[in-house]
Amino acid sequence: MARIWGRTGCNFDGSGRGRCETGDCSGGVECSGWGVPPNTLAEFALNQFNNLDFYDISLVDGFNIPMDFYPVNGACHKISCTADINGQCPGPLRAPGGCNNPCTVFKTNEYCCTNGQGSCTATNYSRFFKDRCRDAYSYPQDDPTSTFTCPAGSNYRVVFCPLGYPHVPLLMPTTTATH
Repeated sequence: MARIWGRTGCNFDGSGRGRCETGDCSGGVECSGWGVPPNTLAEFALNQFNNLDFYDISLVDGFNIPMDFYPVNGACHKISCTADINGQCPGPLRAPGGCNNPCTVFKTNEYCCTNGQGSCTATNYSRFFKDRCRDAYSYPQDDPTSTFTCPAGSNYRVVFCPLGYPHVPLLMPTTTATH
């Protein structure tokens, strides 16, 4: 499984060291692992079972920016998460630049599903995310309504901050290098 996410509020020096407010990668420009929540994720596994690609948008690591994710050919389902989650984020989940997932905040099986398959169900917090982004994973075991497939070999587009949504500022913070 691969993942892509957008980072916000970044500032790096000439050697590539710095930090991002959301989606930080251990202080580096290049990511070699997972980003620090909160971050909206585009996840995919290509050429899998039955020659299918599996793809999803996940809010399991929280939410920082809206996203569209879709096969370019138009033959498979377009998924998106463009609601104003940051502006409506429940108080305990609020984080600078985003909205945390409840696992990051509370660290219990109820929210993290650490006791294996079937060990947790939807919670009020996961329903908050699902009500706003119906296609997105809202908790770790939200597979039935959140995993999509397309024939292997398809091409995909991930769009961060799609235009046309009034609650999203047109100018997002950008990564800059200083010398």
